[in-house]
Amino acid sequence: MAKTVGDFLIERLHAWGVRRIYGYPGDGINGVFGALNRAEGKIEFIQARHEEMAAFMASAHAKFTGELGVCIATSGPGASHLITGLYDARLDHMPVLAIAGQQARAALGGHYQQELDLPAMFKDVAGAFVQQASVPSQMPHLVDRAVRIALSERKVTALILPNDLQDLEYEPPGRKHGTLHSGVGYRAPKIVPYNDDLQRAADVLNAGKKVAILVGAGALQATDEVIAVADKLGAGVAKALLGKAALPDDLPYVTGSIGLLGTEPSYKMMNGCDTLLMIGSGFPYAEFLPKEGAARGVQIDIKADMLSIRYPMEVNLVGDSAETLRALLPLLQQKTDLAWRKDIEGWVEDWWKTLEKRAITPAKSGVNPQRTVWELSPRVPANAIVTSDSGSVANWYARDLKVKRGMMCSLSGGLASMGAAVPYAIAAKFAYPDRPVIALVGDGAMQMNNMAELITVAKYWKQWSNPCWICMVLNNEDLNQVTWEQRVMEGDPKFEASQSIPSVPYHKFAEMIGLKGFYVDDDERMAAVWDEALAADRPVVIEVKADPNVPPMPPHITLQQAKAFATTLMKGDPSQGNVIVDTAKQVLGAVLPGHKDN
Repeated sequence: MAKTVGDFLIERLHAWGVRRIYGYPGDGINGVFGALNRAEGKIEFIQARHEEMAAFMASAHAKFTGELGVCIATSGPGASHLITGLYDARLDHMPVLAIAGQQARAALGGHYQQELDLPAMFKDVAGAFVQQASVPSQMPHLVDRAVRIALSERKVTALILPNDLQDLEYEPPGRKHGTLHSGVGYRAPKIVPYNDDLQRAADVLNAGKKVAILVGAGALQATDEVIAVADKLGAGVAKALLGKAALPDDLPYVTGSIGLLGTEPSYKMMNGCDTLLMIGSGFPYAEFLPKEGAARGVQIDIKADMLSIRYPMEVNLVGDSAETLRALLPLLQQKTDLAWRKDIEGWVEDWWKTLEKRAITPAKSGVNPQRTVWELSPRVPANAIVTSDSGSVANWYARDLKVKRGMMCSLSGGLASMGAAVPYAIAAKFAYPDRPVIALVGDGAMQMNNMAELITVAKYWKQWSNPCWICMVLNNEDLNQVTWEQRVMEGDPKFEASQSIPSVPYHKFAEMIGLKGFYVDDDERMAAVWDEALAADRPVVIEVKADPNVPPMPPHITLQQAKAFATTLMKGDPSQGNVIVDTAKQVLGAVLPGHKDN
């Protein structure tokens, strides 16, 4: 049988190192699926329940492996369903290739069934490179450029293949004018700033007496280097959410997360520092960074377009985080006055006590949601991969999960999309089938699209060398994060029509499809259930009947927020009694003199 365009595509992707593709079939992409079948396992195909989930899986594959993530879908709705997951990759700077089918070339422009203007549709999310193939001889350079651009620029690219083209016999480009001859191969270069720029950065950092470090996803492969620099500068280290696994939380000067989901020590450190070193982070909320002019700044990032857009930095260094820090370290002077570091360590020690106090406080109804992650922390294996969804569950993930060295963690960062935790966890398990994987999810995301992906887990789990895959669902019958945002930011009571969602027996659904299910409605059972789930012989869904009236408190309450919450209570809230008991003292008391969190 002659080699088709579809066959060439699969061969070329294999030559680039692709070993797994996530997606969903359809007649617009059948030629490529036939080629996948003929390739006899050279590239594994993972069938998601929905194309959006496949794109999230491709994004997560890139995050957890550093490799190209690949997703595939049919024409029309299949292609359009990919978009949200692809934006997740784009906003978090992940290399992902989307492959989409298209209607036959002769039909294009004729308002044919499932005909969409896919180059235009993908142009924003995959603007670095999006091309629709017309003839077989284009395929080498289209595939090579799509992969090389995605990897080198850490962006999303897209290839669109008309369905009739996929089955044509592949013809290499001829040696004549108007043809291109392409090749496979890319290795990331070593990127380090010039010596004089490194010296300028060192001068700023050496002059600082109170140095604060903020790390993001760009520092995930620079753990040792960040620790060495922090120790030399006597600095504390805060972590943006995508950089949660960059440093372990057992280091006494690691202040934890920053921002609305952040910690009090991070907030204090940023407000008290005189020098800020930002490493591989695009953390967006300027109000949680030092006030402009209050601190001198140095930033390291591999992408120049991310420099000095969050804080006006004095020195901007384009470079790989680990390589740049290694080059910078010999230029730094050892701090001898460690009073600032001791202050930070004291704040951190007090904060962990505060979190424990909050976590073990019994909920008024059901389980205190903070308790769920607090009890996981001492039990989570050191090689575990933990994913979190957006929503109030991300607060407990951000604050209460103590990351150990060797763990991986992630969530939808720049996009902050609901529905990413379970597909992320599935991709993590395929990438590392021997490692425990845990997804933390709210009931809103579970109902939106994650529940169906449990069927994907049921389909594939028996091929994983280690069956430990756990999904914990907080069932509070509330779109909880937005409910609290309405109360504290808008001064509006909970809007039942938009915020209340039905209770679903998630643990029973898991059991129905062959997984193991646990139901927890008592704080004191949480620890034992984690132990059982981690030892289970198959994937597990833990359904926690969580109290929706435990506030996901920001690290600092402004007077404006306190006034808005007081307005909410004056207007009357459907959960008024519980809200007052659980929240009023924290929200209103936070802006009063002598306030203590109790």
